[in-house]
Amino acid sequence: MAFGAAAGAACAVPGLVRAAERPPGGSLADLAKAKGVRFGSAVGAGKPGSLTGTLDDPGYRQVLIDECGVLVPENELKWYVLRPDAETFAFERADRIAAFAKAHDIALRGHTLLWHHPKWFPAWLSNYDFGSGPAGKAKAQAMLTAHIATVIKHYPQIDSWDVVNETIDPKDGAIRRTVFSDAMGPEATLDVAFQTARAFAPKARLVYNDYMGWEAGNEAHRTGVLKLLEGFRKRGTPVDALGVQSHLGTQDPAASAILGQPQEKAWRAFLDEVAGMGYDLLITEFDVNDQNLPGDVAGRDAAGAALAKAYLDLMLDYRQTKEVLAWGMVDKYSWLQGFTPRKDGLPKRATLYDDAYKPKPMREAVAAAFRAAPVRA
Repeated sequence: MAFGAAAGAACAVPGLVRAAERPPGGSLADLAKAKGVRFGSAVGAGKPGSLTGTLDDPGYRQVLIDECGVLVPENELKWYVLRPDAETFAFERADRIAAFAKAHDIALRGHTLLWHHPKWFPAWLSNYDFGSGPAGKAKAQAMLTAHIATVIKHYPQIDSWDVVNETIDPKDGAIRRTVFSDAMGPEATLDVAFQTARAFAPKARLVYNDYMGWEAGNEAHRTGVLKLLEGFRKRGTPVDALGVQSHLGTQDPAASAILGQPQEKAWRAFLDEVAGMGYDLLITEFDVNDQNLPGDVAGRDAAGAALAKAYLDLMLDYRQTKEVLAWGMVDKYSWLQGFTPRKDGLPKRATLYDDAYKPKPMREAVAAAFRAAPVRA
């Protein structure tokens, strides 16, 4: 009688996934955990009382509860959201995600303490005048360390941080210039970010996150990331892992191909070098961009799932791969809907669940990859 009442209540809320519709074989979080991996997803908070964010959707919340062992705020901890000015921290939106995770006993990741790319700085920061010489350097360092310390102390439950994001320019492999690097020097800026993160989160996994990939056209990007990681080791910078975003088929210049042109041999060589330096690996932003696949849904889903399985099999073959984060779980909420739109105007099918909250072939591909993966020590 209690089960029937619960099922009836679930059906009464539009969009909720009933227990009978959940995929068999256990949640993705459980399948991953059995191999020593953590699975989860990014999620957006929106605003209280509105339907502008995925967290406001009861169907989407249920998918997250059913499938995820960890959540990561999609944009809410980025400077352009979190810092409306030099004095203010706007934690409200990220706090909603943290509260949801805590209520459902789901872990929380942090993304990102420093997106070291001038395009994504808030305007006030891009135009900030730290001054020159030692005084300017000290002022820049004080702002950066205060930001990182404040955010980490606000979320002591976060045990895995993307400390620095996308600092390598894929065109030439160099560290991007920002107001921080102009004042402090490029390497010093990154080192200070990681040193501060270690000081305030001594037990957390500290990650350098970037979008170099296995597709043709990423060669200079990979080389630049390897040089960066080598520099961290030589200088004793406290970096634990490389975050591999894994937006398959998205990043230029490979995006002109159907789903990119995988360079498996070169990609394995890259991962071997990363692992050889003692870094763990994380898949931090996984999805599949179907922008150039035919419109037929069944064919599109099959191709996307096949690519996902091949990629995850390769990545999970490395026992250094400790986390897999989808960048969204339901198609209609994917950031890719508004990024590189399909020429035929059809919506993207980039994630593990369709708009009716039903699992797609990609969900089974991810599950199969976890089942086939070796156990981490």
